[in-house]
Amino acid sequence: MKKLFYNIKKLGVLGLMGLMAFTGVAVSSCSDEPDSENFYTFTGEMASDFLMNRRQFSQFTEIVNRAGLMDLLATYGHYTCFVPTNDAVQEYLQKRGVSSLDQLTDADCDTIARTHIVANMYTTMEMTQDRLATANLLGRYLATSAGFDNDSNAVVVLEGLAHISFEQKDDSVENGIMQPIDMVIEKSNSYITDLLRDNPKISTFYSALVATGVINDVMQVEDPDWDPKAHEKYYYRSHTWSEVGWVPDTKKYGYSFFIEPDSVLEAKYGIAKGDLRALYNKACELYDPVYPQDVSAPGHSFENLTDSVNPLRRFVQYHIMNKYVAGTSDLTPMEVSIGVVVGAFGFDENLINPVDWHPTLLPHTMMKVEQLTTKSYVGQGKLRERYINRRFDKDYNGANGIEGQRIDATVEIDPVHDAINGHYFYVDDIVAFSYDVQNKVQNARIRMDFSNVFPEIVCNGLRYEGDPTQDDPNGVPDDSATPKNGRNYYFPLGYLDGVYFNDVNTHVVLRRPHIGFWSWQGDEWNLFGDYDFTFRIPPVPYSGDWQLRLGFCAIETRGVMQVYFDGVPQGIPLDMTKYLDSDLYIGDRFEFDETCAKYDAMSDEEKAEEQKVLRNLGAYRAPRSIFHFSPSSKDYFIGNNRTYRRILCQAYIDATKDHYIRFRVASDGKQGNNNEFMLDYFEMVPKSVYGVDGDGAMEDDL
Repeated sequence: MKKLFYNIKKLGVLGLMGLMAFTGVAVSSCSDEPDSENFYTFTGEMASDFLMNRRQFSQFTEIVNRAGLMDLLATYGHYTCFVPTNDAVQEYLQKRGVSSLDQLTDADCDTIARTHIVANMYTTMEMTQDRLATANLLGRYLATSAGFDNDSNAVVVLEGLAHISFEQKDDSVENGIMQPIDMVIEKSNSYITDLLRDNPKISTFYSALVATGVINDVMQVEDPDWDPKAHEKYYYRSHTWSEVGWVPDTKKYGYSFFIEPDSVLEAKYGIAKGDLRALYNKACELYDPVYPQDVSAPGHSFENLTDSVNPLRRFVQYHIMNKYVAGTSDLTPMEVSIGVVVGAFGFDENLINPVDWHPTLLPHTMMKVEQLTTKSYVGQGKLRERYINRRFDKDYNGANGIEGQRIDATVEIDPVHDAINGHYFYVDDIVAFSYDVQNKVQNARIRMDFSNVFPEIVCNGLRYEGDPTQDDPNGVPDDSATPKNGRNYYFPLGYLDGVYFNDVNTHVVLRRPHIGFWSWQGDEWNLFGDYDFTFRIPPVPYSGDWQLRLGFCAIETRGVMQVYFDGVPQGIPLDMTKYLDSDLYIGDRFEFDETCAKYDAMSDEEKAEEQKVLRNLGAYRAPRSIFHFSPSSKDYFIGNNRTYRRILCQAYIDATKDHYIRFRVASDGKQGNNNEFMLDYFEMVPKSVYGVDGDGAMEDDL
C-alpha cells in the first residue's frame, strides 16, 4: 500500500506534534509484495529477521514464536510492529506475578503478540490523531498521544503508557516498520459499562446509567451467528471498473459515550457528586420543553427513572450513540494529507466545517458532531477541535451563537477509556437534546454520507477501507485473500439494521474510497440486479415538512428507479443516465466547469434563478463545498453536469416515528451494468431551509 503522504521529509517528533491538526489516514489490507513507490528506506531484513537478530527483543521474539506469528512477519506485507524491550517484558511478567515466559499460556502469548502488530505501516510522524487509523491484529485500535520520555525527548505514547524509543523509532524493514517501546501494551477486555463503573471521575453519570436501566441497553458485543465463510465473493462491474466484493469479516456492535465529569456538573450546575435528584431536576429543565406531553405522565417522576418518558432516562440515552469509535478522528469525516489536500476528505474547509450526524439511544434523535475548521465563525471554539451540537454561522453568531460541547481527545493513563464494545469521551458541558438543539442547531440541512447512515459500517471498521490513492487494475479484479489496495464489501439481507430487500435479486455494495472518483468522501454504494431496496431514514429533530434528497453521479452505465416514501410512490422515476444539462433538466441554459470558475462568475441573482428552475424540475446542483481530487488538483462537484442532487420527495414527517425510503428498479431489462444504481449521500432538509421565497432568494449553495 502506498502511504497517503507526498513530498514530506521525515520530521522529528517535535515537528510531528506541530502537525497534529492534520492527519494522513490509510487503512489497507496487506499486499502480496512490497511497494517500491513508498518513501521508506528498506534494509533487506524482514520483520521476523529484525526480531531474531536483536537480543534486546528476544523475549518478545519468543512470544511471537509461541503465538505462531513469526511466519506472518516473514512474508511480504505491510506491518507496524511495536516491540517491547526485554526489560519491558520482565516488568510485565512481574506485574502479572510470574517469573518467566514459561508461565504464560500460548493463548496469553497470542493476545500479547497480536496486540503489538498492526497490518499497516506507520512512522511516528503519521501518528497524529488520538488513535492509529488501522486496528491491530486483535481488531482493537491503539491510542496515541504526544509525550516525553525519561530524557525529556518528545515521543509518541501508546495507550498513555508505552513510549516509542526516541533513538530507535521508525526502523524500516522490507515488510514494515519496527517501533521499539518501553512497556508491554495491554488492551482492556472489559465491557464499556465496567470501565465506566471503575472511573471515579464520572460516578454521577454512571449512577444515572444504572438507575435508569440504560445500562442494560449497551451490552451487545458481536453477533455469534455471523459466518462470513457462508457467503461467496460477488463479482460486479461499476461504470467501467470490474470489481469484487466481500462480506464483512465481523458483525460487531458498539457504543460511544460523551460524559460530563463530576467536576463539570458541580462547577457549572451545582450538582454534587452522586446527587441523582439534582441531575434529575436538571434533566426535567432540559427535556420538559421538548416533550411537554409527558410532563404529567406517571413515568415522568423521580420514582420511575426506568420509564421511557422519564427525563433522566432520556438525559442518559442522549449521551450514547450506537456506534463504536476509538478516537475523536472517527466522529467526523476522515482527514488526509495528499498533495493539495490537507484536511477532511472532500471538504472545502474554508467554506464549511466537516460534520457527521450520529443517531443516539434516545429514540428518534441524532447528535451533530463537527470539527471546527472555518475561520469565519469561531466564537469561543478552537480550530481543529470537535464539538457536539454547535452552531455558528450567518444566522447564529456572536451572542446568538451556540457553542455546543467540546469533546476531549485526551488519552488517559488511568482510567482506561476503550473497551471491547465501546469507548467514552469527556465533554466540557452538558450534552442534551434540548429545545435549542431541536429548534436551532438541528433546524438545518442534514447531509450524511451513506456510509454513516448505517451504524454497522462504523462499528466494523468498513467506512475508510483501503488506500484511496490507488485504483485497482481495470480488468481482472484482485480477489486474493488480502487485496493490495483494500476491499469492497457487499451486505447480505439482515446485516444492516433497518434495511430490507429482495434477497435473491438485489446486491448491496459498498465501494471503498478513491480520491479521483466522483463520490463524496471517495466511497459510494451501488445496487445491482432487479432490486427492491428499502432503508429506514435517519431521524429528523422535529415534526414538519421536510425535503429528502439523494446525491449521486449520473453515468450512462446506470439505470432507472422508482422512489417510494413510507410505501407511497413519489413522482416520476429517477433516471441515473441523465445529466443535469440534458433536456430533462436545464439543457444548455447554464454552463458547467469543474474549477467552478463559471459558476462563481454568476451573480447572486443568476444563481438564485438557476436554483429556482432546477428545484421546479426536482433537482439541485451539488454543494459548492465538496470536491474530489488528485494530488495536484481539486475538482468541485457543483461544476460537474453529472454530479447533482435529486429531490426524492417532499413530505410531512412525524419525528416520533420511523420512516422508510424504498428504491425499486424501473429499468427496461438489464440496463447498463445490471441496473446499476448509486447512493452517495443523503440530505434531509426542513422547510425553513428549502422553502425560500421571493426574488433573489435562494437556499445557500454550501
